Amino acid sequence: MYSHNPNKLICRLVLLTTLITACSDKSDKPTIPESTKQIPGEVHLAPNSPKKSYIKTARLKLTSHPLMEPLTGKITYNESVTSRISSPVTGRVISNPIAIGSIITAGTNLLELDSPDVADAEADFAKAQADLILANKNTIRQQELFAGKATSQKELERAQDDFNAANSELQRAKDRLKNLHIDANQNDGHFKLRAPIAGVVVEKNVNVGLEVRPDRESPLFVISDTKKLTLLMALFEVNLSKIKIGQRLSVSVPAYPNQTFTATVSYISQVLDDKTRSIQVRCDLPNAENLLLPGMYATISVESEPEDKAISIPLTAVFTEGDADFVFVALDENNFKQQKVEIALRLKDTAVINSGLTENELLVSDGALTLRSEEEVETSSDKR
Repeated sequence: MYSHNPNKLICRLVLLTTLITACSDKSDKPTIPESTKQIPGEVHLAPNSPKKSYIKTARLKLTSHPLMEPLTGKITYNESVTSRISSPVTGRVISNPIAIGSIITAGTNLLELDSPDVADAEADFAKAQADLILANKNTIRQQELFAGKATSQKELERAQDDFNAANSELQRAKDRLKNLHIDANQNDGHFKLRAPIAGVVVEKNVNVGLEVRPDRESPLFVISDTKKLTLLMALFEVNLSKIKIGQRLSVSVPAYPNQTFTATVSYISQVLDDKTRSIQVRCDLPNAENLLLPGMYATISVESEPEDKAISIPLTAVFTEGDADFVFVALDENNFKQQKVEIALRLKDTAVINSGLTENELLVSDGALTLRSEEEVETSSDKR
């Protein structure tokens, strides 16, 4: 007969419970494969992770880069092809002045004046002509008399002096008419104001009937070749070494936000403004398509020379921890590595990198903060 021993039965139950618990613990605790353990500074995303849609990458290249913060400048007329025209004589406007915006050539008639100054110049010329004719006749008569011993040498010399003086006065009167561009045969007292250069009439400050004078403060007309403009800008002394004559600058204006223009540095002032600690810089700005207008404000980017290249990245790729800046680079489609970078120049949307990145690396241009958050999650999981 089988005997029931209570003590043995209890021992067997305890042993069975222990074995079941041990097996249950082993099966419930997952084993982390060595290949998926977190490496410090690296982030792994599953191939089907929805977070990958927030990640954008860009291949890094060495390019010319900004040397300083963008500058502000103002577009003006190019003084070498601009003329501010006033009347050299007093008079009243008797013709319709040429319209503003007219495209003209050198010598174009701008307006006509009825001028007492011109009338006086014409009268002086006519009188000088008559005086010369009279002096010439008197000289001939004195020569004849002297030849017949009917007059003295002194009278002949006086007649010759009078002739020379009359000739000089005629030449002076003729030069005055010539300087005013008045024909010597003209005698109507009218003056035609002509354009000294070709270009566009960009300003007009005169109308029919207006009395004008040479000492008038504002010019009657401003004519300029608007295909050649000037860009003025103020440069802080700390950046003076980054600008030189002949350097090409990139220019943009609010009117054409997606278009850039090229200006060339033509003059750097040798005088420093004590109040602003800045130097005036003047640049030649071609305007072949007449898109730019004098008075426009411009944003100027100063780029490095073609041989001076660096890596520039969008600021969306950068995140800061403490005093250091970091980015992520893609190792492959699913793995990303955090890298510390040194920024040489931080602009509105771009950072110029001094060290920490190399050409052809695949930068995470968007989504760096997403990866940083994922890195914190993975690090926290590893510590459990």
